[in-house]
Amino acid sequence: MSDDGTAEVVESYAARISAIRMFANPLRTVPSALNLGIARAKGEVILRMDAHAEYPSHYISGLVRWLLESGADNVGATSVTVPVDGSTTARAIAIALSHPLGVGNARFRIGTGEARFVETVPFGCFRRELFDRVGLFDEDLVRNQDEEFNFRVIRKGGRVLLVPGIVVFYYARRSFRQLAAMYWQYGYFKPLVVRKVGAVMTVRQLVPALFVSCVLLSGIVAPWVPVARLLLGLVTAAYGGVVLAVCGTAARRNGLPVGFALAAAFVVVHFAYGLGFLRGVLDFFLFRRRPADAPTSR
Repeated sequence: MSDDGTAEVVESYAARISAIRMFANPLRTVPSALNLGIARAKGEVILRMDAHAEYPSHYISGLVRWLLESGADNVGATSVTVPVDGSTTARAIAIALSHPLGVGNARFRIGTGEARFVETVPFGCFRRELFDRVGLFDEDLVRNQDEEFNFRVIRKGGRVLLVPGIVVFYYARRSFRQLAAMYWQYGYFKPLVVRKVGAVMTVRQLVPALFVSCVLLSGIVAPWVPVARLLLGLVTAAYGGVVLAVCGTAARRNGLPVGFALAAAFVVVHFAYGLGFLRGVLDFFLFRRRPADAPTSR
């Protein structure tokens, strides 16, 4: 249902290749699209491939082989973030989304030299019967639906496998505005995932929200509470020092403009995610907002 010519491109391929079919997705969200495809799929293996990415020629054959030989319920590849163009901002955003300071210790972003079981993988390759056992993707979750699905898989005794030797190149957003919108949504829907599964899936998802909460609360009471002023100074100094150190290394490799832009990218990622998470806590835990009324991505 996009207006960028995608439908016309898919239709041109479908006219030549009978195996390709396109379905309208009126809800225009990722989980609704996934469920439409799964419901109409006829094969024994379901393989997800998202947009904004470039896949190697052995992506399908490699993941299917790992799926069939490993006995895992979902297998996935490493996702390497690359800039969408050569602009300073795009290059900085790609670096931020590939660095532990930006994305934590997510193994599928760091890469692996050996097969290892993890909590989630990008996209995924599944046995068709898995969806009969654990259900489809949760359409309330405009973001983070893959993490919630994998959590259900693991909770029911399944295994999620990150495999070596297969790398997907993910093209990051090109502007800070797009980056902020995406990470605000990632943060916003995370508490809804927590509410649904009844658990925090990984500690790293809490870090940005705790950091932003500390900065905001200490900043608000700092004029009247000396300890808050001290805490605010220590936290901002420590954060600024880490960001400057990472950006300094990046500037030596990629130039000073990229180093400055990278500092902005880290701030955007951390604060957008943290503020989104806090808003999600208010909406989904305090006000018990219905997921259907939550902001969605179009």
